[in-house]
Amino acid sequence: MGQRILSLLLEDPALSLAGVREVPEHPAQGRDAGCLVGKEGLGVPVVRRLEDLEVRPQVVIDFTVPGATLELVEDMGREKIPLVTGTTGFTDPQKATLAERLRAVPCVLAPNMSVAVNVLFKLVEETARILGEGFDAEIVEAHHRFKADAPSGTALRLAEGIARARGIRLSEQARYGRQGKPGARTRDEVGILAVRAGDIVGEHTVTFGGIGERLELVHRAHTRDNFALGSLRAAQWVVTQPPGMYDMMDVLGLR
Repeated sequence: MGQRILSLLLEDPALSLAGVREVPEHPAQGRDAGCLVGKEGLGVPVVRRLEDLEVRPQVVIDFTVPGATLELVEDMGREKIPLVTGTTGFTDPQKATLAERLRAVPCVLAPNMSVAVNVLFKLVEETARILGEGFDAEIVEAHHRFKADAPSGTALRLAEGIARARGIRLSEQARYGRQGKPGARTRDEVGILAVRAGDIVGEHTVTFGGIGERLELVHRAHTRDNFALGSLRAAQWVVTQPPGMYDMMDVLGLR
């Protein structure tokens, strides 16, 4: 993701690169950031900390893991630098810590930066509201074998939309896979199933099953560029916003 964001950023005339931050043990540490995408000579070194950058960034884009993001935002909150983060897998306490450290700056926190996926969020919630409780809701998500968290943040966001539309608590109704003899499906449960295989970029299928008919809404990501392009769009949007926690629905005006 970092490489695709960097490559596409360098192609966008509205954006300029202030710096690249990587873990201390990364082999590119101290080298020109262009080495990450085959474009040496950018004059921007890879650094360990934000304070090592020669140019103060107007916004930071982060796709890492929860621990790294929480470490990063300590500096960003102090320096009041807006953040766009696509990191997933935060626990509720980690989300609270994130909000606390960034209370003085605008932040876009989104489980999926794809424009089309965020349209899917909107469609799924509206579909659940229209169809009502007579249709069973099931979500199947598939990703590459290296993805660390399951289910995906996108699947959880889809499930949250269904729960909100139906006035139920996802924490009480979510079913993460089934085995043995769980009995007949209850009316309110929301099934969430995860597949991990090969190099699947990302697929999400939401099925609403009724008696005698079935409606499916599907999104398939063919490359990571859609996530990268969404994050660049969010970065240009968030710098004009007041402090607060936002997501891609805000960026796209889908509220």
